[in-house]
Amino acid sequence: MSEPNQPLSTPPMSPEEIEAAAAANEADLTAQLEQLGSELKAAQAALTESQDQALRALADAQNARRRADDDIAKIRKFAVEGFAESLLPVLDSLHSALAVENATAEQLREGSEATLRQVISALNKHQVAEVNPAAGDKFDPALHQAISMVPGTGQPANTVVSVLQRGYQIADRVLRPALVTVAQG
Repeated sequence: MSEPNQPLSTPPMSPEEIEAAAAANEADLTAQLEQLGSELKAAQAALTESQDQALRALADAQNARRRADDDIAKIRKFAVEGFAESLLPVLDSLHSALAVENATAEQLREGSEATLRQVISALNKHQVAEVNPAAGDKFDPALHQAISMVPGTGQPANTVVSVLQRGYQIADRVLRPALVTVAQG
């Protein structure tokens, strides 16, 4: 009887069996090698495809950035075009006024008023609004610039007494604040 921890012995293999086992091992190794080779080719093809896609994506991004830069440059270059076009009728009016040699004061005033209306229309078309507070309006440092404080006006403190120069804003951005005098109170 054999002891329980003793390994079982295998009978020795014949040379034919050894040769057959070696051939089977070689066939298995060859099959595994062919499978690994095909997997390697597939991985290389996937890598090449991924690299190609990455290069195309990079080129697309660079082209988009270049087009955006070109568009921004064109916008900056021609941003004033619409505003300039709206001022051309004003220029025409001024040239016409200067062409009249013997204009009366009334004609000059009428022409000036018409030209002023054209300027205001052109400014309004481009969202340029006048900042012209009335006397008694509350002083707003975001829209007004106080030139002086006037005591004894009878108005509440920090209210506009008079406007020395109108201000202007485009959309919500102040181009020039209105110059005002303010009640000291």
